Formats: sequence, structure tokens, C-alpha cells
Amino acid sequence: MEIYEQQKQQQVSGKGRFIAGMAVGMVTALLVVCVGYLGFKIQQKVENGSQDSQQVNAGSSGQGGTLGEAVSEKIDILEYMIGQYYYKDDIEREALENGIYRGLLDAVGDPYTSYYNEEDFNTFMEQTMGAYYGIGAYVAQDIERNYPKINSPIPGSPAEEAGLRPNDIIYEVDGVSTYGMDLDKVVSLIKGEEGTSVKINIYRDGEYMDVTVERRQVEIPTVEQEMLEDHMAYIRIIEFDDVTPGQFEEALQASRSGGMKGLVLDLRGNPGGSVDAVVDVARMLLPEGLVVYTEDKHGKREEYRCDGSHEFELPLVVLVDGNSASASELLSGAIQDYKKGTLVGTTTFGKGIVQQLMTLRDGSAIKITVSSYYTPKGRNIHGTGIEPDVECPFDGEAYYNNDFDNQLEKAKQVLADMME
Repeated sequence: MEIYEQQKQQQVSGKGRFIAGMAVGMVTALLVVCVGYLGFKIQQKVENGSQDSQQVNAGSSGQGGTLGEAVSEKIDILEYMIGQYYYKDDIEREALENGIYRGLLDAVGDPYTSYYNEEDFNTFMEQTMGAYYGIGAYVAQDIERNYPKINSPIPGSPAEEAGLRPNDIIYEVDGVSTYGMDLDKVVSLIKGEEGTSVKINIYRDGEYMDVTVERRQVEIPTVEQEMLEDHMAYIRIIEFDDVTPGQFEEALQASRSGGMKGLVLDLRGNPGGSVDAVVDVARMLLPEGLVVYTEDKHGKREEYRCDGSHEFELPLVVLVDGNSASASELLSGAIQDYKKGTLVGTTTFGKGIVQQLMTLRDGSAIKITVSSYYTPKGRNIHGTGIEPDVECPFDGEAYYNNDFDNQLEKAKQVLADMME
């Protein structure tokens, strides 16, 4: 199951090295980019491969179809007219077919519903398996501008070294406009063979600039941990992947061994990930009860619960921002509902819908929004996000000029008051 969605820098210190404000696929679909539109679940652990994904006969007609013979006849006529009148003869039939399938899914009007031909689907699945060749950045869709944007560069990655920043709008990739482009297509343009370069035209603070980035292999971390001053522990979850619960447990153990008396949990820029992973993390923090539930249009409800056996008992502050999406909103929303911690930062992205990945027998697949998810108190935050308990906008100038993370400092201040 996946939480599809929209957004380490150097080691975190008292000043805070988190590139705050960073940013919603697959969340682990990163390497060149972690597609930040990840939904909430992708049927049966898609991130581990599609062996458990629902398979659909590519030639069969399902229930509830809305297209009839008239449409098929019109497609035949249009295909005939292309073959008869289009001035070039080298038109690939496969390209026309893929265009029809993509257009059908695009017409739904949902940016998280899309079609993958076999090649695109294989690439999509490969991106969920570990290390990749690319620039090392998470991307998400800037819905207002209809362009992709950088959620956050991966620490030590080519993207970070080239100076790419969170919220940089990706205007062009090697001269190709990305306006309205599906995120998977953006990923395919950016990634490439190791040692090659890609030129990305970005829009930042009213200016356009070209950034050339060399592609290389990048390994994706998911959890960072450090002990700050006054026995404060700091743990950042970059995304929710299969390995995240184990890494988070190790980080908690290291924090306890270091004398932790309070915890800052940083979810800024976290674009989402596996629902199983985030629920497992939540079970290390929350009391007994509901963690999250989903409902489809037929009213079918699926619940994820916690037995409370590992409830976190120390003061807790959670950092969030406008690029905290999907799975990270699930966790921060549950923590807020149970009053287990104080949320500091800015309103989260607002991704409260669920995608399901279905494979077809011809090797293609679709990703389609199937339901909504709700916090333990029944909140659906899609389109609205989660408001923090303590509002604290990110000061980018202070961070980039003086390496001062004002949001982290505010979180430490709030945590210190809770620890007294």
C-alpha cells in the first residue's frame, strides 16, 4: 500500500540543517525524483513489486463503463483520417494507442489518476526498489502553476550540489517545457545514464535560471537522527518506505540511549509513502485506538489500528510544512487528534485521497484514485491540509544565508517548555 503524494541535507545540528519548506509517489519513486503526488495506498504493496497488485484483463470490459460503440466508431474514423491525410507516414500505431489510453485517464480530471504503458510501468516499479541513476531530488506538482517543482534535494546528491532548492519550479528539462506534464514524464526526462548531464531551467523568486546537473547513482535514506542540546532528540523522516519503521525504531533506540527527554519529529518536505510503513511508525508513538481509516464511494471502510503497547510517553513536537503530504499528514494528523504532540510550522499540503495501482495483462497499468482517508477523529484533510498548533513560517533567507533554521529553533523552544 502506498500513500501517493506532494515535498538532508547536512547533518542536523543545533542550528538545524533541514532544508525547511521543502516540499506529494511513488514516494520511493525517487531517484531522480520522488514523485510527490503519492496517494495513500497502492493496492497490495506496489512498492515491493507488482506481484500483489490487482491484475485486470486488458481486453475485458468492466462494470460501470461509460463509453459505447459510438466512441469506438469515432476512434476508427479518426484513425482512418490520420492515416489518409496526415502528411507523415511514420506514425506508430502504439503511440496512437497509448495516447488514447492516457487521454481517457487524463479526462477523469484527477492529477493522481494516470495510465502507464509497459515501459513506463516497469520504470515506475524500478524506481521503488532502491538506488537509481538521476539527480537525487523529490518532485511534486505545483497545482497552482501546473508545473512540477522540487520538493527537496536528497542530502549529498547532485541536485543538492548543483544548488537546487525546495519549491524551485521546473520550467524546462533539456529545453522541453514541463507545463501540465505528468510527473512520471518529468522523471523520465530528468533521469538518465550515469555520468550524463541534464539541463533544468527553473523559476525561483521571480527569475529563470539554467542549472546543469550530472546524473549519478543516489541511495535514498529515509530517517535521520541526532541528539541536540538539553537532551532533546531530533528525528527526521524523509519518506515512508518499507525500511522506514526499522530505521525509525533504531533512531528511537539511539535517542533513548543518548538520554532523550523530549523529541522533535521532523516531517517537513516528507511527500508520503507506504501506508503500512507510516502505520507501523505510528504504532511506536500512539495510544491504543484508530490510526487512520479509508472510505470509498460505496461506503466501504478500512481501518488501521494501534494496540498502544509502544506508546511514546515523552514530550513530542512535530515539524510540518506545506510540502508535508499524504502519509506524513496521516501521522501528524493522528498525533494531533490524540494530543500526543504539538505541531509546529505551517499548514500541510492537503492530500487525503487514496490511489490503487492495477496491472493489466499486457504489462501496462493504471493508477486510479479510489477512496479518501480520515484521521482518527474523522477529518479528511484533502485540499485543506492540517493546521499546526504553533504557526511558524519558514525564514528561507535566514537559512540559506546564515544556516539558521527558525522553524527548528521554534520547535526546540516549544519542546523545552513542555519538558519543564
